[in-house]
Amino acid sequence: MQNIVEVNYQQTGESTSINNMGMRAMQARAFESRNSQYLLLKAPPASGKSRALMFLGLDKLHNQGLSKVVVAVPERSIGGSFASTKLSESGFFADWDIKPENNLCTAGGDKSKVKAFKRFMEGTDQILVCTHATLRFAFEELEDHVFDNTLVAIDEFHHVSADADNILGTVLKSLMDNTTAHIVAMTGSYFRGDSVPVLTPEDEAKFDKVSFNYYEQLNGYTYLKSLGIGYHFYKGRYFAKDDEGVIAIAEVLDTDKKTIIHIPNVNSGESTKDKYDEVDAILEIIGEFVAKDPNTGIITVKRPDGKILKVADLVEEDGRDKVVEYLRNIKTVDDLDLIIALGMAKEGFDWQFCEHALTIGYRGSLTEIVQIVGRCTRDSSNKSHAQFTNLIAQPDAQDTEVKFAVNNMLKAITASLLMEQILAPNFKFKTKRDDEDIVPPGTLTIKGFKEPSTAKTKAIIENDLVDLKAAILQDAKVIAGSAGKVEPEVVNKVLIPKIIQTKYPDLTKAELEEVSQYLVVDSVISTAEVKEVGDKKFIRMADKFINIEDLNIDLIQSVNPFQKAFEILSKEVTVNVLKLIKEAIEATKISMTQEEAIELWPKLKAFKVQFGREPSLESNNLIEKRLAECLIYIREQRRRAGV
Repeated sequence: MQNIVEVNYQQTGESTSINNMGMRAMQARAFESRNSQYLLLKAPPASGKSRALMFLGLDKLHNQGLSKVVVAVPERSIGGSFASTKLSESGFFADWDIKPENNLCTAGGDKSKVKAFKRFMEGTDQILVCTHATLRFAFEELEDHVFDNTLVAIDEFHHVSADADNILGTVLKSLMDNTTAHIVAMTGSYFRGDSVPVLTPEDEAKFDKVSFNYYEQLNGYTYLKSLGIGYHFYKGRYFAKDDEGVIAIAEVLDTDKKTIIHIPNVNSGESTKDKYDEVDAILEIIGEFVAKDPNTGIITVKRPDGKILKVADLVEEDGRDKVVEYLRNIKTVDDLDLIIALGMAKEGFDWQFCEHALTIGYRGSLTEIVQIVGRCTRDSSNKSHAQFTNLIAQPDAQDTEVKFAVNNMLKAITASLLMEQILAPNFKFKTKRDDEDIVPPGTLTIKGFKEPSTAKTKAIIENDLVDLKAAILQDAKVIAGSAGKVEPEVVNKVLIPKIIQTKYPDLTKAELEEVSQYLVVDSVISTAEVKEVGDKKFIRMADKFINIEDLNIDLIQSVNPFQKAFEILSKEVTVNVLKLIKEAIEATKISMTQEEAIELWPKLKAFKVQFGREPSLESNNLIEKRLAECLIYIREQRRRAGV
């Protein structure tokens, strides 16, 4: 298995070091915006969002006149992140103290939790932690004004949606429209797996945003040096021998690595529909069952070499609370070896020693993939490398679900492209000027580049670039383009601007071009190979190295920023599977637009000069076929215009 993404980090220690108030870099950045009524905090897993909220909440209670803090988390297992914490020991002015009766993330009794929530709002206690569900149910039974003078913090904020059927989204809108409540929204992946926005543009504009990106986080670690993201393709069942006698999961599972295994969703094609049998099969592959501790629910398994492994089964519902409680109290690297899960151990789950996130089956949500990857990217002395592996069933020409399987593979490529983008180093870009001698570190100058010139474009680039890339990489036309069916100039100058315009319809033409150029440049440069020769730097651009001093916008826009992952994948799968993928892409008909035809016209003329003929629709070359389609389109437009 070859990683599609392999990122190395400098281990600067900056993101984990603390200041004189006990704050990490991200937390200090968030605290600078403590006076905001509405604050959106976008930061990766393990960056310390829970403690950042504690700092913000305590300042609002002690210095801003608020009387209560309500923290809502998506599932009970995350509630432990907001337990009482002695912040004053590290220099902060107050401690985060929550009474046991105000921790509503315990098992059972939903009605009593709503009752406890109402009691809290009527009393004098200041801090409460509950699930999203408890907040929703309690909100239905309370008048809006009860939340005046309260900070409502929503963890894993991407669960909110502007959709009218999203109850949590309705709660949020009511709080903003009808109360004086303050809101802190926190997430490690703001984009959703569907097309529904998290907030309406009008409501989102009311939030001040604090962003701390993945590269800042991982590059600033002390121990973690590299992260790999790879795919492994199999036939048949992932836990059974294939025609060649190979068991797919055994190929990629190293039980010397602390691992979380997520088995397939029961509704997916990779699932056997019997999740308990799948867990048993995995345990059997690992080794010989020894015992299950009645007090903790932890299973012990003996490997063939005699080593005893401790395994947490989060698939089995019976006794799961004991297992969750054990996981909350893990202190050392020897306390656990593997976790087998279905829907749990994703968001907000903290097992810092995890080295490998092994996910079986395609995951449709980019958010879910980001969250799963985040389970293995916490900094810990037991690891220098973190790995995400996705086991995916490869399409079979005889399979009735071949189109579905191909679609899953293409979406897996999309996910890897996004991960490569958000894990890469960040640069700043400026227009190259002849009279400019000194360029700040981390800044590249580019001839013809249009810098962001308005507050609106600067804010989009500062806060929303990853979200924009997620929207672009979920577009079917861009996915086809990543596989070489569409000319790079069309992807960069036509498709990408259209998606940006859909998301930000009020941008002027000049602003749209500024955002589009920045996104394309950032996408190409951040993942390109750079090498140094003497005192000069060269960057790989369109299969050749270019002196960084000679970068220009036309050259950059001639490169498809999203093609590399497909090229790597092409080396990983068999010729027959690759043929199936290409046929599926070819079958995706992209209607020609005037903008695309204008971009292709010079290439069409150049083709005729070079080959002495018109491009053919029957060509095996996808680009030539597209030029042929362009020619037909132009002739049809001329015919309609009577030219």
